[in-house]
Amino acid sequence: MKANDIREFSKEELQARLLEVKKNIFNLKFQKASGQLDDLMKIKNLKRDVAKIETVLREKDLGIVVKVTEKKKPVKKAKPESSQAKQRQSKTGQKKVKEEAAVKDK
Repeated sequence: MKANDIREFSKEELQARLLEVKKNIFNLKFQKASGQLDDLMKIKNLKRDVAKIETVLREKDLGIVVKVTEKKKPVKKAKPESSQAKQRQSKTGQKKVKEEAAVKDK
C-alpha cells in the first residue's frame, strides 16, 4: 500500500483499515508462533502499512495537505554493447550467411 493511495481515503476509512491491518498482524503473529506462517515479510510489510496509515491520519488531524502526484518512470538509457555481445552477433550473422549459401546450393 502506497502513501499516495492512502491519502485518498477519508478518516473513517483509514481508521477502519488501520483496525483491519492490526487484526491481520495479530493473526499472523499467532501463525508464526505455531509455525504455520511461511512468509515472515508479511508481518513487516503490514507494520509499515500501519505506520503509513497512522502518518496520514496524523496529517489529516493537523490539517497538513500533501499533494498526491504520480511518479514518472525514469527513461532507461541504452547500454553500450559489450565486446562479448558483439562477438555473439557476428557469429550468428556468419551462421546465417552459411545457411543461406547452403540453401542456394541445393
